Amino acid sequence: MRSSARPSRLQSTLSSVRPTRSIRKERSAPDAPRTHTRISLPWPLPALLAWSLGWSEWLSTQASGLPAAGSFVLGTLAAGLFAVGARSRWRLLITLAGFPLSLALSGLSQGLPAVVWLLPLALLAAAYPLRAWRDAPLFPTEADALEGLETLVALPPMARVLDAGCGLGHGLQALQRVWPDARLEGIEWSWPIRLAAGLRCPWARIRQGDMWAASWAEQDLVYLFQRPESMNRAAEKALAEMRPGSWLVSLEFDVPGMRPHARLHNEGQRPVWIYVIR
Repeated sequence: MRSSARPSRLQSTLSSVRPTRSIRKERSAPDAPRTHTRISLPWPLPALLAWSLGWSEWLSTQASGLPAAGSFVLGTLAAGLFAVGARSRWRLLITLAGFPLSLALSGLSQGLPAVVWLLPLALLAAAYPLRAWRDAPLFPTEADALEGLETLVALPPMARVLDAGCGLGHGLQALQRVWPDARLEGIEWSWPIRLAAGLRCPWARIRQGDMWAASWAEQDLVYLFQRPESMNRAAEKALAEMRPGSWLVSLEFDVPGMRPHARLHNEGQRPVWIYVIR
């Protein structure tokens, strides 16, 4: 049975995989136009825009005669549009809480039902369920972080490639730049973030779910950008489920107990650790 052979497989990986090749690439002008144009606003501009949008919604709806509770809900939801794209949980919290807190300090919130103050917490819980805090924070993969990966990883035509814990889809976009013909898939636990990723990456199959519970058995390559403490679990899952000849790729953090096939390190980017399943 496959599961009984796995304990020795981790040990054999150390001796059977060829020595690590470290590839360092210098940046050069691209030969073809980029597939995506990514606009990144410097922090704290997203938070300031979110707070301004929340206040604009509050003032306009109050002027139209909407009850204060309705204005508060619309203002908080408007600010939440910017909060979804926050690059870390602290930025998400700051962006989402700015409008409600400033409204409370202004004294204009008198008469609001106490229950409406739970809305920001509800939005935060929806975007980041408690179990999601145990996985990686929302740090996106840079657009060119994986450039050159196709020279080190041989994938079959129309390969299935999974971004496990895809967040807002930055990793999927970077993978598409490398393998435009691959069948790209993503899995994300937070359903609001999964919806946002679906809008940003309509060409990928993205589903809401647990990356640790979902099977990796049919994937030709699994891409990860997780916490260092998650990598042992990733190694166990990859060796237990993925077939020989498939690939595990990790941005920044190496996988304990597995010897890398190669390491890609583009100038100014995090290292990319590449493992072939034996």
